Amino acid sequence: MTQPKVTDRSVSWAGVFPAATTQFNPDLTLDLDGTARVQRALVDDGVHGMVILGTVGENNSLNAEEKRAVMTLAQQNVGNRIPVLSGVSEFTTASAVQYAQDAEKIGLAGLMVLPAMVYVPSEAELIAHFSAVARATSLPIMLYNNPPAYRVNITLPVLEELARIPNIVAIKESAPDPRRFSDLANAFGDRFILFAGLDDVALEGMILGAQGWVSGLTNAFPAESLAMVAALDVGDLETARRIYRWFMPLLHLDAEHDLVQSIKLAETMMGRGTEWVRPPRLPLAGARREQVTSMVRQAIATRPVLTK
Repeated sequence: MTQPKVTDRSVSWAGVFPAATTQFNPDLTLDLDGTARVQRALVDDGVHGMVILGTVGENNSLNAEEKRAVMTLAQQNVGNRIPVLSGVSEFTTASAVQYAQDAEKIGLAGLMVLPAMVYVPSEAELIAHFSAVARATSLPIMLYNNPPAYRVNITLPVLEELARIPNIVAIKESAPDPRRFSDLANAFGDRFILFAGLDDVALEGMILGAQGWVSGLTNAFPAESLAMVAALDVGDLETARRIYRWFMPLLHLDAEHDLVQSIKLAETMMGRGTEWVRPPRLPLAGARREQVTSMVRQAIATRPVLTK
């Protein structure tokens, strides 16, 4: 089919977009002050955009009022400095539509839309869900494809249909197979802006055409994340590869089921946040905690020397 011209790319869709954490108090109430500090620190470090209330932001552990509070906070706190996108991770299409409309009223720059949670849809149902959300808002939308986590793949035929909707502009690709980036480029050219979404195939994705990286471990090590992407942007593959190889043991954590706890532990060890997570998640304990702690300590001890 002939792809329509994308008419709204108001977000600068490139660079490092951390999937920011949501902070909680020891009693597990929402810590808006702590969340604001995390957001401001990332912006001060130089990130190019931010995704709030994604998987790392524990979207589905917050109630509707809390989600709106975090969106409002982010827009007021850092939304005038970088584009802020919110994850849309709801259980029904109707609630996802309402959420998207609320995000637009709050003033966010865009949305990262997930399939409806829990239910595994057919392709027709997936198209209907994404279409309904996109048509309910004028905000630009990044689709989030993560087959291992959400048990559904946004296939090329699904994207063929969704390409008809002008404000669906980007794809966060978290399939563990980097061949997907080439398949998307071959099928759609530049119709969709591609983002790497799985930390331990991020460099491969960007080499193969992704313009940006939605990153979990950037919460703990923003300087190295930014330096790796900056090196790649100027064709310095040797530096990018050196940083990536140093980073890789931690980047593998992003592909594990306890990625949120691991990222928050690393973030805490770097003095950037706290470990508190809401059940059913629990902070890491025992051998797993020792393993991740050791990995972070090793990363700290061997941090690459960065030059601006």
